[in-house]
Amino acid sequence: QVQLVESGGGLVQPGGSLRLSCAASGIFFSSSVMGWYRQAPGKQRELVAHITNIGVTNYAESVKGRFTISRANAKNTVYLQMNSLKAEDTAVYYCNRVPYLNNWGQGTQVTVSS
Repeated sequence: QVQLVESGGGLVQPGGSLRLSCAASGIFFSSSVMGWYRQAPGKQRELVAHITNIGVTNYAESVKGRFTISRANAKNTVYLQMNSLKAEDTAVYYCNRVPYLNNWGQGTQVTVSS
């Protein structure tokens, strides 16, 4: 049974930082490409960053240079370090495999506001 549990979101001022974590179970984590997705109100879910099983990363243009994705295969965990946050980063953030599985976690809310 696939389980994805995201944590680490919160309210932060513009320019601030947050670190998200996602613990995965029920998948072959160490061989999976893992990604962070986000969904802002009224918008479609989008992939913002992903990391291959050997650590190669890729980012959406909107977050490049500000977000860093990493993984700890021994812990079945993927992280997203978010720096220089902007109001437009406000969204619910989810982790999932790439391509995604139909099982989604509850997500973690990130709100960037002064």
